[in-house]
Order: sequence, then C-alpha cells, then structure tokens
Amino acid sequence: MLLSAITGLFGRDSKFSAEELALLAKSGDEEALTELLQSYAPFVKKTAAQVCKRFIDHHDDEWSIALSAFHEAVKGYEKEKNASFLTFAHLIIRRRMIDFIRKESTRSEFTHDFQAPTDEDEPNHWIEATSAIQHYDAKKEAEIRREEIGLYEKMLAIYKLDFQQLAKISPAHEDARKTAVQIAQMITETEEYFGYLQEKKKLPIKEIEQHVKVSRKTLERNRKYIIALAILLKSDLYYLKDYLKERLL
Repeated sequence: MLLSAITGLFGRDSKFSAEELALLAKSGDEEALTELLQSYAPFVKKTAAQVCKRFIDHHDDEWSIALSAFHEAVKGYEKEKNASFLTFAHLIIRRRMIDFIRKESTRSEFTHDFQAPTDEDEPNHWIEATSAIQHYDAKKEAEIRREEIGLYEKMLAIYKLDFQQLAKISPAHEDARKTAVQIAQMITETEEYFGYLQEKKKLPIKEIEQHVKVSRKTLERNRKYIIALAILLKSDLYYLKDYLKERLL
C-alpha cells in the first residue's frame, strides 16, 4: 500500500542514494563522502544510541567510534554482497560499538549500564560469513522498514493524512511528481515554510506560489501529496527513504 501511495516519490533530479554516495566515496570522491556524512550523521548517532541505550552527542567517545565505523562501512561496502549500504553500515557500527562496550566494561571506572552481548549473540568473523550477513541484512532491513512505515503513518495522521488518501491523490505524470518533490524539498530547506507547515498543518501556498512555475490550482490539487513528501524528506526515516529511492528512480 505504501509504495502505491507514494510512487514516484523521488524524481531523477533528487540527491544520490546512500548506495551511490558510498560507492563514489569509496572510489575517492571527497564531495560524495562529505555529502554522505552530512546526510547520515543523525543515522550514525541513532544507531550508536540504540546499542548504548542512551543519548549520544558529538563529545562522547561512542560518537567517535560510531563515526569511524561508518567510514569503515564506506570502505568495505560492496553492492553485490550487501542488501543496502545503510543496513551494512548499521551492522558495522553495531559491531564496533559492542566491541567498545566490552572493552570499556573491563575498566573499573566505566559505568555504562548496557550489558554487552556475548559472542554467542553474533557469529565470529561475521563480515566473512557472507551468506549469513546477507540473510541478516534482508531480515533486519525489512524489520526496520516496517517500524519506519508505522512511524511515518503516525506522522501523517498529525496532518490528517493516511496512505489510502495518498494512493488516490498521487500525481499520475512524472513531471508533476518531479515538481511536487522539488516543492517539498524547498519547504524542508526553508525554515519559515516548514515552521508554517508544522504550526498550521497546511502549506504556505501564497509564498510558495511566488517561487514555482505552477498555478495555484495545481498547488492546491497536490497539496496533500506535497505535505506527505515534506514530512518524509524532513524525517530521519532513512531506511524508508532509501528503500523508495532504490525502487522508484
């Protein structure tokens, strides 16, 4: 239902997917690496926090470990072997965080309240165990994606939207979908516009109209779709966004 509701979510003019950026960065593209780090820093922090079961900020050692693990994931990512870059990065970060917690837990001054998993929780030499990792990749990605779909559904409900509505109002033509994406991106990148959307639960149509080459009638017709796009683009639902990019580009 979700895919049919927001088919065409990302136009071809949108940013590279995480997989594309990772491969470019791996080949030595510094700009791609910078964009990857800027776009997915919250993802890195969120993954580390899930393992540590507490908030992580940039001053924590855990942040440095997680960021280093993310770089490691970039260097080790192979599209043919891994379900997605984010799932692969999640695994690398998780493993490095667990290693760090195990090491620190042996020190008397370490007061972390997380009980590190034993070796039985994950297979030894897990990176080399390709088939096991691929199976875990797919299973974990599907699990997280289901969770994010549920979160997205709750976000939409705040704006009195749901997937059934989106399925009916999604623009039929590719050009219309591209325009909707561009407008949604403009909203998320303009603090005043997104603040208006959050407060009023509607688009600042009059202001948007001054910056786009579409009629007010078109904006009104696609307003629910644009709102849904803006909510998703502004969210930290990284797996869901990448899942849709991979299948809709």
